[in-house]
Amino acid sequence: MSDTPQQPFRPLYAVFGWVLPGLGQWAAGARKRGILAGVGVLGLFFTGLLVGGLDCVDSTEDRLWYVGQVGAGPLVIAADIANSYYLKSGRAAPLIDSAVPYGTAMNPADVPKISSFKGLAHSNEFGTLLVFLAGLMNIVVLLDAGIRQRELPTRRSADLRGQS
Repeated sequence: MSDTPQQPFRPLYAVFGWVLPGLGQWAAGARKRGILAGVGVLGLFFTGLLVGGLDCVDSTEDRLWYVGQVGAGPLVIAADIANSYYLKSGRAAPLIDSAVPYGTAMNPADVPKISSFKGLAHSNEFGTLLVFLAGLMNIVVLLDAGIRQRELPTRRSADLRGQS
């Protein structure tokens, strides 16, 4: 059995960490851990956007991936809104006809349109995966922030022997 008492879960620190990765540890007093966690999660997130483009965060076409990506915080939601507003609406680039599956008879007016900036290659998949990993990593960081207690100075064993 362990001598350490069970630490209560503090959901407020987890909420802080969701709003900005690493902020939960920072608020709990683990400043260095908070900085490292924030750099790791945000680094994965922005690398994913850099590699895969804005289209790698998509709540309608990649719903299952998006569920994991949301763990990285409100930045993912903002990226999804920007994707819908700029790319899917045609504001950033003209919309073009998507490919019609072989053997499908479609009226030309019913062919779905996609952005000409839509990521289709492996780089888009890697970007989606990196943002997804940022979300999963931040969920672990949130759980750590929730159980993190304010770090107090530790006493040396010599000080404890002198008090016995």
